[in-house]
Amino acid sequence: MRIWLATILLLCTCFATAETVKLTDFRVWTAPERTRLVFDLSKTIQHKIFSLPSPNRLVIDLQKTHLKKKVPTVGRNEQLIKKIRHGVRKNHGLRVVLDLSQKVKVQSFLLKPNKQYGHRLVVDIRPTTKVKPVKVVAKTGTIKRSKDIIVAIDAGHGGEDPGAIGKKGTQEKKVTLAIAKKLKQLIDRERGMKAVLVREGDYFIELRERMSIARQKSADLFISIHADAFRKSSVHGSSVYILSQKGASSEAAKWLAERENSADLVGGVKLSKKDDMLAKILMDLSQTATNEISRDVAKKVLKGLKVVGKVHKPQVQHARFQVLKSPDIPSLLVETAFITNKSDERKLNSTRHQLKIAKAVFSGVKSYFYQNPPMGTVMADIRKHTVTSGDTLGSIANQYDVRIASIRRVNRLKGDRILVGKRLLIPTGS
Repeated sequence: MRIWLATILLLCTCFATAETVKLTDFRVWTAPERTRLVFDLSKTIQHKIFSLPSPNRLVIDLQKTHLKKKVPTVGRNEQLIKKIRHGVRKNHGLRVVLDLSQKVKVQSFLLKPNKQYGHRLVVDIRPTTKVKPVKVVAKTGTIKRSKDIIVAIDAGHGGEDPGAIGKKGTQEKKVTLAIAKKLKQLIDRERGMKAVLVREGDYFIELRERMSIARQKSADLFISIHADAFRKSSVHGSSVYILSQKGASSEAAKWLAERENSADLVGGVKLSKKDDMLAKILMDLSQTATNEISRDVAKKVLKGLKVVGKVHKPQVQHARFQVLKSPDIPSLLVETAFITNKSDERKLNSTRHQLKIAKAVFSGVKSYFYQNPPMGTVMADIRKHTVTSGDTLGSIANQYDVRIASIRRVNRLKGDRILVGKRLLIPTGS
């Protein structure tokens, strides 16, 4: 009888163990707008999330879950979470408690396995209130200054999304951020230009949110940096993409359909205040101009990449990438190399090669905007002078009332020797 009971108890224990979900990893990603928690699980689970006040806490209950790894500590940049605690519940469940600095909004969802990860529970927390920006009112009689050209640089993937992974373990998200930071440094050094990083660290941002960030920053150009992948490791080289016509049409339809509920602008005009026909005309005009600029910038960037190394596609490509769908911000996506190629992966890990890619992209962007500066920008104030017989840097500087050193700097001249027929950029106010 005792042996029979022991056998039943052993079987029950085995069944209970079999039903237990293993929490194999627990990660926290801190982004400017939110904090994301990712629970890596052996299989899908049922969970419950609720908040507690005084002090503010967030409780996450995972049914029949066994913790296999230590709970992560809170990073220095984390603003919402003070501390993470955990405990085992009576019903073999796991309770995770977040001690918070303020009230938060919570969103959670389950993800199915993919190539990199198994089952996951994702919990996003955001502050309930946003800090209102201080409104600066210009004084009467103040001279309106020309603005810098703003370039939004989007490092692909991030956080729990590593992107493509090379055979040596190189992660696309790390390479793209490294190149994006180098590109920002180059742009920020150029007079009349300024760069903003869409993603400044190792965290994930939704694709549409990346577009929104660029719009919030009043970007004149959006560049998304990626590293390609393919099943054949022999494929290598870089490519440049802009939005396809089908992608543009589908996005136009979406904006027109949602314009009543959208606070976004197209070309500085609210679609919600226009009738259907006028809204469609405004959308078409905005998209046509945007697509033309995207194509012209992409051509110049591709030309620069050809100097760095082999390009996979010799012409600008068209695709329906989500991040390229802003109807009012010229956008391009640069596939810097194939991370699945042995040689390309090695180059992508080289800081020297990363800088070469950044310089190639910068060269194309700078070349376009010097030739086509937007109205009201510093670059629009920079003039051009074609050198004729008898011209010297001194005489040209006197003619335009600028310093010789300034002409040398914007034209990257090492000395005073200039050739007849050469077109010099002449800055203003310098």
